[in-house]
Amino acid sequence: MDRLCGSGELGSKFWDANLSIYTNTPDLTPCFQNSLLAWIPCIYLWAALPCYLFYLRHHQRGYIVLTLLSRLKTVLGVLLWCVSWADLFYSFHGLISSSAPAPVFFVTPLVVGITMLLATLLIQYERLRGVQSSGVLIIFWLLCVICAIIPFRSKILSAIAEGKILDPFRFTTFYIYFALVLCALILSCFKDKPPLFSTENIDPNPCPESSAGFLSRLSFWWFTKLAILGYRRPLEERDLWTLDEEDCSHKLVQRLLEEWQKQQASGPQTAAFEQKIPGEDEVLLKARPKSQKPFFLWALVRTFTSSLLMGACFKLIQDLLSFINPQLLSILIRFISDPTAPSWWGFLLAGLMFVSSMMQTLILHQYHHSIFVMALRIRTAIIGVIYRKALVITNSVKRESTVGEMVNLMSVDAQRFMDVSPFINLLWSAPLQVILAIYFLWQILGPSVLAGVAVIVLLIPLNGAVSMKMRTYQVRQMKFKDSRIKLMNEILNGIKVLKLYAWEPSFLEQVEGIRQSELHLLRKGAYLQAISTFIWVCTPFLVTLITLGVYVCVDENNVLDAEKAFVSLSLFNILKIPLNMLPQLISGMTQASVSLKRIQDFLNQDELDPQCVERKTISPGCAITVHNGTFTWAQDLPPTLHSLNIQISKGSLVAVVGPVGCGKSSLVSALLGEMEKLEGTVSVKGSVAYVPQQAWIQNCTLQENVLFGQPMRPKRYQQALETCALLADLNVLPGGDQTEIGEKGINLSGGQRQRVSLARAVYSDADIFLLDDPLSAVDAHVAKHIFDQVIGPEGVLAGKTRVLVTHGISFLPQTDFIIVLADGQVSEMGHYSDLLKHDGSFANFLRNYAPDEDQEDSEALQDADEEVLLVEDTLSTHTDLTDNEPSMYEVRKQFMRQMSSMSSEGESQNRPVPKKHTNPSEKEMQVMKAKETGALITEETAETGNVKMNVFWDYARSVGLHTTLVICLLYAGQSAASIGANVWLSAWSNDAVVDGRQNNTSQRLGVYAALGILQGLLVMLSAFTMVVGSVQAARLLHAALLHNKIRSPQSFFDTTPSGRILNRFSKDIYVIDEILAPTILMLFNSFFLSISTLVVIVASTPLFIVVVLPLAVLYGFVQRFYVATSRQLKRLESISRSPIFSHFSETVTGTSVIRAYGRIEDFKVLSDRKVDTNQKSAYPFIASNRWLGVNVEFVGNCVVLFAALFAVIGRNSLNPGIVGLSVSYALQVTLALNWMIRMMSDLESNIIAVERVKEYSKTETEAPWVIEGNRAPEGWPTRGAVEFRNYSVRYRPGLELVLKNLTLRVQGGEKVGIVGRTGAGKSSMTLCLFRILEAAEGEICIDGLNVAHIGLHDLRSQLTIIPQDPILFSGTLRMNLDPFGRYSEEDIWRALELSHLRAFVSSQPAGLDFQCSEGGDNLSVGQRQLVCLARALLRKSRVLVLDEATAAIDLETDDLIQGTIRTQFEDCTVLTIAHRLNTIMDYNRVLVLDKGVVAEFDSPTNLIAAGGIFYGMAKDAGLA
Repeated sequence: MDRLCGSGELGSKFWDANLSIYTNTPDLTPCFQNSLLAWIPCIYLWAALPCYLFYLRHHQRGYIVLTLLSRLKTVLGVLLWCVSWADLFYSFHGLISSSAPAPVFFVTPLVVGITMLLATLLIQYERLRGVQSSGVLIIFWLLCVICAIIPFRSKILSAIAEGKILDPFRFTTFYIYFALVLCALILSCFKDKPPLFSTENIDPNPCPESSAGFLSRLSFWWFTKLAILGYRRPLEERDLWTLDEEDCSHKLVQRLLEEWQKQQASGPQTAAFEQKIPGEDEVLLKARPKSQKPFFLWALVRTFTSSLLMGACFKLIQDLLSFINPQLLSILIRFISDPTAPSWWGFLLAGLMFVSSMMQTLILHQYHHSIFVMALRIRTAIIGVIYRKALVITNSVKRESTVGEMVNLMSVDAQRFMDVSPFINLLWSAPLQVILAIYFLWQILGPSVLAGVAVIVLLIPLNGAVSMKMRTYQVRQMKFKDSRIKLMNEILNGIKVLKLYAWEPSFLEQVEGIRQSELHLLRKGAYLQAISTFIWVCTPFLVTLITLGVYVCVDENNVLDAEKAFVSLSLFNILKIPLNMLPQLISGMTQASVSLKRIQDFLNQDELDPQCVERKTISPGCAITVHNGTFTWAQDLPPTLHSLNIQISKGSLVAVVGPVGCGKSSLVSALLGEMEKLEGTVSVKGSVAYVPQQAWIQNCTLQENVLFGQPMRPKRYQQALETCALLADLNVLPGGDQTEIGEKGINLSGGQRQRVSLARAVYSDADIFLLDDPLSAVDAHVAKHIFDQVIGPEGVLAGKTRVLVTHGISFLPQTDFIIVLADGQVSEMGHYSDLLKHDGSFANFLRNYAPDEDQEDSEALQDADEEVLLVEDTLSTHTDLTDNEPSMYEVRKQFMRQMSSMSSEGESQNRPVPKKHTNPSEKEMQVMKAKETGALITEETAETGNVKMNVFWDYARSVGLHTTLVICLLYAGQSAASIGANVWLSAWSNDAVVDGRQNNTSQRLGVYAALGILQGLLVMLSAFTMVVGSVQAARLLHAALLHNKIRSPQSFFDTTPSGRILNRFSKDIYVIDEILAPTILMLFNSFFLSISTLVVIVASTPLFIVVVLPLAVLYGFVQRFYVATSRQLKRLESISRSPIFSHFSETVTGTSVIRAYGRIEDFKVLSDRKVDTNQKSAYPFIASNRWLGVNVEFVGNCVVLFAALFAVIGRNSLNPGIVGLSVSYALQVTLALNWMIRMMSDLESNIIAVERVKEYSKTETEAPWVIEGNRAPEGWPTRGAVEFRNYSVRYRPGLELVLKNLTLRVQGGEKVGIVGRTGAGKSSMTLCLFRILEAAEGEICIDGLNVAHIGLHDLRSQLTIIPQDPILFSGTLRMNLDPFGRYSEEDIWRALELSHLRAFVSSQPAGLDFQCSEGGDNLSVGQRQLVCLARALLRKSRVLVLDEATAAIDLETDDLIQGTIRTQFEDCTVLTIAHRLNTIMDYNRVLVLDKGVVAEFDSPTNLIAAGGIFYGMAKDAGLA
């Protein structure tokens, strides 16, 4: 290099240590300045060029129009090029005029000139590729300025020293160059306009990140605007930015699906193939290793390769940077020990420490940002893939996994992947950091390091064992959790039945049993967690102790000085981070591997064969043909339908009839392709509309339910409503057809749901209509109206192909063709008259049940006013609500409730609003509003503002106040021990060295060890105490919630969606169980570490106090802004999460309808939209953490800077040990400060779970179950006489009366039928009897005892009801009949025999232990009704209430039930709410209710003679 600079006046040496280092005014030689220093920026730009060009080639954002900014940048670039060439030509000029300049004056201008030209071209190329702000060029200009600062100073100093300027031309060009470079740097910090045609021009609220400048992106400054907005007012959904294209669901899911399909294609041909091969081949196939299943993880990796690689690059740079500071610390301690060293060294070191820390911060957060965004994308993609799979799985798969389990895949398992993704890079980064740390330690302490490494290695298997054990607990605990949530779900769905039967204690016991086992495992797992925490806290200390101990003991001449002690300590601190992360990585990995297996198994499940039903070809004239078809619900079950041969011609109306459980619904499913076809062919030509037996209603407006994704055509829509008899209901619903329908159609009666489902089919205008018993849920005359107007030969569907499953005989003569099924086979088919002539089973069946036809025809409905009749759809009372009868009046209009504003279905974060007490006038206002909106369940509201202190107080009380205090004290003790140990180390390192050795080594080592072990023990104790406290809190909070919910009145369940309650039991309890305690421990950890750092630094350099205040203010500011914004973002994220899962569970229950109407694609889009809404709040939340990180670490880096600076300033009064102590503490403060805010914020957002659980533990409860001093007498009621005295009742306070001053008396043993129009108050009467509704005034007496005076269970257990909705719980049949185990085996079999179920139960291999599935889905509706009858027979109480639900049963079964009731309950009082008048014509008396008052009450014959309301009803039904 010296040769390059030449000789003579300008010639100089390349490097001169005396000039540059050992002096108080350092400078660099002119040669160094002109060569290497000038080349640094050029080398950087050329090195970065290939990668940057590659990046630009693949990222086209559209070009940017030439702006003033762009022109200025280009002009500066050209001018810089000119200046360099001027220098070059000046050198040539010198060559000619014989003052030969040194070679460097040719090389440098040439290199710089070409580089400036490159920079100018880059500016233009970036503009064409749409880059608004270039990071590469900003760094280039920054390097140019930094490298020019040194010559800037030197030239002025030398001019002053010489008294003149030696080389005026180069002097001038240099300062012009400096000015231009400085301008270029300033200009490059501004960003250009957005490119043409970019989305930003259209987007109302684009994400500022995509258009942010380089510096803004680097420091996450682009987030500041949202942080300030969030501080000023709570954020709302409209404040959130739109998602970038590459973050949108449809893009991500598409990418993952493509990779997954590649995986499946490369794997073996899937299971569908294997089933076809019988016998030996099958055995051989099964024997193949299963490892060839397509591997979902590989698909994920391939989808997100680029993000993974980018994250890995950032991580690598950051890891390497983290080792610079210990080296700088080592030089700093040497500097302090050497009084002769020039003081600028110290300031330079402090500056370098700050710069290195800042670089580390910026790169670390770029890494975190890229990795967390990738994690979010992974979750989105997994949710989408699961959703798409759920739309096509077979029914057998659906039977195996409940809706809850599938929702878990989406919520829990996808989330686990998101949680583990940030740790992925630790797999390679942790070993790298460990190796580097050991290498540097070896440099300082030599082979003694191996002792420390040995400890680390020995502890790894110990930890492995602990985490394996924790994993097994986790898996078992998940199982308990699943079963507890499943049971809770059933309890909430069947809560009304539980109340009516007084069965709550039995189910309460079941839930508490599961919870007990769950907490037992939780406690074990938490103890293990505490042990592993202990190991990890002790590891770094043990390693330090053993290494230093071995070092000083091996050789007496090994002296422990400050440099060795504190540099090795800071290296051990670096070593601690990957080691601390390892357990998290291991547990995250184990959880993710469980989730991976679950997701993979689900994605590998069988799918419905789309080719199962032939859509293209069909024999001419036919719409549906089945040739030799055999079908089953699952491969391992016997076929449900066998050897079917059916041909249905185009445009015909075909009825399918047969006894309960003969396969009628299965036939419809087979035609839809929902069953697995074992042999034969099915052909269906044309579009299909399907009305299932149990209507599937979406949670959206009534109009949306009818349109079902089709465009609105007013005429056809009106016709659908009219023919399906929905117009009368619209007048009654609060918002007309804009009324929002609750989950599962909760605010519609059964009849209304069925008619909405039918209207959907009519509106769809399909070619083929498959109607699975749509007339069962509606009343006889409404059924007639629907048949005539819709289904029958004169209806709107005339000319379409209609397959109607029915139990109604009256319609059969009007059908074109009848298929009679028995035991899964066609027993007869043909026209009505042919079948009658044929004189088979059908003919006998008809003769017994058909009413007198002439009468039926003549009196049908001629003089009836249709509108009135429709409103009389008496079955409308059939509903999940306590009863919706008040629908006729205002009550229905006031149906939406204030409660809706209370709480939320969202996850743990949105806070409940306190319940408002409203006065009547306010109530009216609310009712008016409700009329306008028709909303039933308002959107979830996110509460805003700070979490109140009393929530923390509540939790502390649940943990136990003593426990809380002990934990705090233990933590304080632990910090004190830790500081003590380090101060002791500092004193030890300052010990005087005599004859090359320190004297009292063993004493120093002993005390150091004692303090360290004390610290470890205190950590372990505090963790154990926390476990005890948190498990106790989890137990108490869950118990309070469960007991309150089981005792809540029915009205609470009607107005609160079950999802909202279930969320409290799943998500919120999960947070209390597993998240709160670790969060609190981490908060304590970081808080005490931050405090001890400040204490140590202030103690060693008191000057530091000056800086503490401004830094604390800055920290406080950042904390306030961050917490306000991030809390609100987290709440928005939770609120938007619920709809994803509720939409999913709704979809899963309605897949057959969605598939039948061919709406799979629309539903995918709907789901994607909901996920995107959720991402819109999750993305800013990730950014907010990065923004916080950069700002807080800036505070931390300032602490490092000032700790080092004050050490340099006070170097004369400080010893090296103190400096080492203070700076090594400062180096770890950044992490602690960052974690502290994060944990405070996490604690705030998670403690809300406590608040939400508390809120639902304090809702009002119903009357006590048992009143000890007031029990009913033994054997009560003896006669069963029921008397209402001046009785009135309303649904909820503030609503109108439903029953008004009812006074009547029913003698013991009397049979009374109750009839009336919809809304007359029939079901309300029965609900009052059971005190589901409490009296507003008056009383009900049974055998003279006022029922309001005794406990609810004493009352309800002595009455029996056969409810309208037959609800069964999953469990054995025995449990469903007798949950308390009070009856003997013979009693149960006798009840089954009387309810005609004995044959069915005996035929099951398990007998009474036959497992009913969730909701009793594996029994037909008729069989479920018979189970309810068997329950009543077992109870055999003196009062029987029959809420007639005979609609879903064929006439034979109906007759059996009526017969059984007449014989078995002969001497009981029977109250029957009748929908078919023929069942009550032989009763003693009939009560006719009208608008909540008794209209008529007499024997049926007298009432018909009187010609009143009852006569009119009997006439309509053809009985008068």
